[in-house]
Amino acid sequence: MENFKNITVTKGNKTLVIDNPTSFPLIGMGSQGAVFKLSDEKCVKIYTDPVQAKMEAEALESGQHLSFFPILYESGPNYVVMEYFNAPTLKEYLRNCTYIPLSITKKLLTMLREMTEANFTMIDAPLRHIFVLENEELKVVDHVNAFKRMHPVPLKLLRDLKIILLKDSFLSRVKQLEPETFQAWDDYFNQNTIDYRNIPVSSGDSGKGVKVESSISTPLIGKGHQGAVYRIAENRCVKIYGKQNHCQQEKDVLLSNQKLPFIPKVYETGSNYIVMEYLLGPNLNQFLKKQSHLSEDITRRLLDILVSMKKVGFKQVDAPLRHIFITHDGFKMVDHVYSYSREQPDPIELIQNLHERGFLESFFEQVKKLEPNLHAEWTETPIPLLNEMIEEGSYAARLKAEIENRNTKKNKNTARARRK
Repeated sequence: MENFKNITVTKGNKTLVIDNPTSFPLIGMGSQGAVFKLSDEKCVKIYTDPVQAKMEAEALESGQHLSFFPILYESGPNYVVMEYFNAPTLKEYLRNCTYIPLSITKKLLTMLREMTEANFTMIDAPLRHIFVLENEELKVVDHVNAFKRMHPVPLKLLRDLKIILLKDSFLSRVKQLEPETFQAWDDYFNQNTIDYRNIPVSSGDSGKGVKVESSISTPLIGKGHQGAVYRIAENRCVKIYGKQNHCQQEKDVLLSNQKLPFIPKVYETGSNYIVMEYLLGPNLNQFLKKQSHLSEDITRRLLDILVSMKKVGFKQVDAPLRHIFITHDGFKMVDHVYSYSREQPDPIELIQNLHERGFLESFFEQVKKLEPNLHAEWTETPIPLLNEMIEEGSYAARLKAEIENRNTKKNKNTARARRK
């Protein structure tokens, strides 16, 4: 019989490292651990840190009397076995809503009130952690910080509702149903209003992303190694940097290339922040996950970006899929901190991303058709890891044969030149 205890989850450089010798499927992964489905009724969350496993087990035990808590079946030094939900998250459930249902608002208010009565300090839950079962029954997961973080008002819930344009609808319902609760939240935000220029962001440890304050009410929409991005208006966001030199480096790139169609518009800059346009749309990595093939139009747009980079003097010429957003104005690319400072003439990360999505062969065939000179340049002296990333197959064989043929011709020409 398979044992989930044989699964190991550890922290890697940028993501979790999972060794799963079992057939239990991975169904979720976050900063603390990974979740595997054990049956139609159960799943197991395996943590990288035993302390966090213990914190979540204690929170789940404390909340077993609450109807919206998952059933806790078992806990161990680095895991908890809990109830599995085959249901949409509240974020998915509300995706096409123009206003939040009254019934959902009532259930959310009941959930928050019962969290307070259970003496939790984090009276909050992001939409992705709330599942909607039959009859709109709500279930909430991820309680590791239930007794650690102080969220007297539902900051993450309100941030998420604001992003999907349902915050105002929700608050109007709250004001109608529980005016005292609405007033308490309003007082909290008035007392804790913070200018985005003063949002604290600090550099993390080596190899880790920047550190941000979880209590900030401004919606956090992304963070990485250099900075954190907050949405400050319907069409604007601000990137705040852990180091001022990173801010200056990206500012130089963005401001000097505002005419390029793939560069986001910049509205304001400071010593540690840049206000730019908010890009509404999926990134290319998310988009390609749902595609069965790579269209020639996408390849053409990627090549336009790469060629433009070289023309204007970018030193780092790359286009990672997660940095490219599909907007109504075309492809837009973010994260240009090292575009002028890091020597990288070939799109190494783009090639790796396309390999991971299974589109590398199609991409190279389309590049050969659209930009034959660029294809020859990339394959004449193969880009680092290219041969490792292309799985053995007809395309790999043709590519290797093509490279060997060119090298043979070069050697013959060199030999002739020497004889002369």
